[in-house]
Amino acid sequence: MLVRGVGGIILVVLGAVWIAQGTGAMNGSAMSGHGQYAVLGVAAALIGLFLLVRAWRVRNRNPRQHP
Repeated sequence: MLVRGVGGIILVVLGAVWIAQGTGAMNGSAMSGHGQYAVLGVAAALIGLFLLVRAWRVRNRNPRQHP
């Protein structure tokens, strides 16, 4: 569950950066202004969201019992 959550967060943030660079909103790299990076960013962000939803569902399905 923790690996899915952390991986999901990393992919969502990475996807957001790629989207910003691909659309030209963030300058300063070779990726700036190239639309294919925006598409890859959307894909990475969607995979990250999927991982976050899976981690959230697993956590809610198996609640921890307090002593």
